[in-house]
Amino acid sequence: MITMYGIKNCDTIKKARNFLDNERVAYSFHDYKVSGVDKAKLEEWVMEHGWETILNRSGTTFKALDAGDKAHIDADKAILLMSANPSMIKRPILDIGGRTVVGFKASTYEAALEEVKA
Repeated sequence: MITMYGIKNCDTIKKARNFLDNERVAYSFHDYKVSGVDKAKLEEWVMEHGWETILNRSGTTFKALDAGDKAHIDADKAILLMSANPSMIKRPILDIGGRTVVGFKASTYEAALEEVKA
């Protein structure tokens, strides 16, 4: 089963969901603003992609942090920040079973879906 993680009202999420819907791909949607994300899931994503990819440092939530929270970030601190503020998690994260795809690009999704079919 494919699962998309994100925030429902995010423009990038809307594009990614439209893509999957247009391709008639069955998936579930996990809104981490509503349902949260457990620490183990964040740790998996950070292990797979690195915290630098998973932590959304360009969003307003991260930018609003005080300087101390933004300083000296490592994987553990990034996971704590994302646990406390799910808006800081890069989106979407598409779990295709066995691996995840971070962000949305149609060509990347097409390749990932081919892997699932194979």
